[in-house]
Amino acid sequence: MSDTSQTRTDGQSRPEPADDGRVSARIVIPEKHPMVTLLGTADSLLRVIEQGFPAADIHVRGNEVTATGTRAEVALVQKLFNEMMLVLRTGQPLTEDSVERSIAMLREEDPDSPAPSQVFTANILSNRGRTIRPKTLNQQRYVDAIDKHTIVFGLGPAGTGKTYLAMAKAVQALQAKEVNRIILTRPAVEAGERLGFLPGTLYEKIDPYLRPLYDALHDMMDPDSIPRLMAAGTIEVAPLAYMRGRTLNDAFIILDEAQNTSPEQMKMFLTRLGFNSRVVVTGDTSQIDLPGGTRSGLKVVQEILADVPDIHFSVLTSTDVVRHKLVGRIVDAYERWDARQEAEENAPAARKPAQRRPGKTAAARAPRQSHRTES
Repeated sequence: MSDTSQTRTDGQSRPEPADDGRVSARIVIPEKHPMVTLLGTADSLLRVIEQGFPAADIHVRGNEVTATGTRAEVALVQKLFNEMMLVLRTGQPLTEDSVERSIAMLREEDPDSPAPSQVFTANILSNRGRTIRPKTLNQQRYVDAIDKHTIVFGLGPAGTGKTYLAMAKAVQALQAKEVNRIILTRPAVEAGERLGFLPGTLYEKIDPYLRPLYDALHDMMDPDSIPRLMAAGTIEVAPLAYMRGRTLNDAFIILDEAQNTSPEQMKMFLTRLGFNSRVVVTGDTSQIDLPGGTRSGLKVVQEILADVPDIHFSVLTSTDVVRHKLVGRIVDAYERWDARQEAEENAPAARKPAQRRPGKTAAARAPRQSHRTES
């Protein structure tokens, strides 16, 4: 490794050729950043970095980090440490998850993609000491799309923050007086249950379907203010059927679990849009609870509105799951299984072994003898 390279003012050296043909660069960490905040307790973050760059050799000595590898890998390591220091300057701590996601973002080949430090410091809301912000690149793109478009569809598996981030943007818009009210709605479709068999009044029957929306509201607002805002109509949580016949002006409207709408319901909902309103539709087309034979409105709408201006479709994947890591692996496993099932169903009939039709016996195949006699 080369220790003779000139250190630039940003604390990073220019890559120098190493003895084996690879390049080496030295990164000097300023004293204002204690190494434990950058490398983690017991080097936990350093291990994540080493796993993220298996082709590079990374060594730490004092407040200096030396990276040796291909020119491209060394450049990425330098960018990573620079991004990590930018995040630390905002007072936000680094975690194993944020470092792992930073490496994935830096490997993106899209030059227009925001830097990790921009994603992790893009605060949407702060409530009771808790800050809500995007945690992945696709989540940042989703949030940016909500700012730029009137109607946004957030598509992706469970745990990717589709509804949570949309609700954070809705509360942000309400607090900034960009809208006068928030309307949250879901189709009351039973996942293996019948509403009629549930006890209580209609509101008590549909409450379990809307409970996740209430829970998210309590994370983002003062719980004591929510009943008052709901009584005043500033916040409305209602089943989708209650949207029919209305025009929704000056509102931030969120339709959750949209995969359980029919095409007719989706059209009805989208045409409720009024002046100075925004709409976010979220759903996961792999979790449809509609009766057999009913097409999902969320699937159909992608074919119908894909080219309509001011409508945007944001796609989140298993890499954007922000729950337990196992959730992302479960999503991937189900997607692979679904792909295999679809391939088997669409396989040409010729590949399937044809069932042999019962043949006739030799006696049955023999020509029938005439019993007519010549006169």
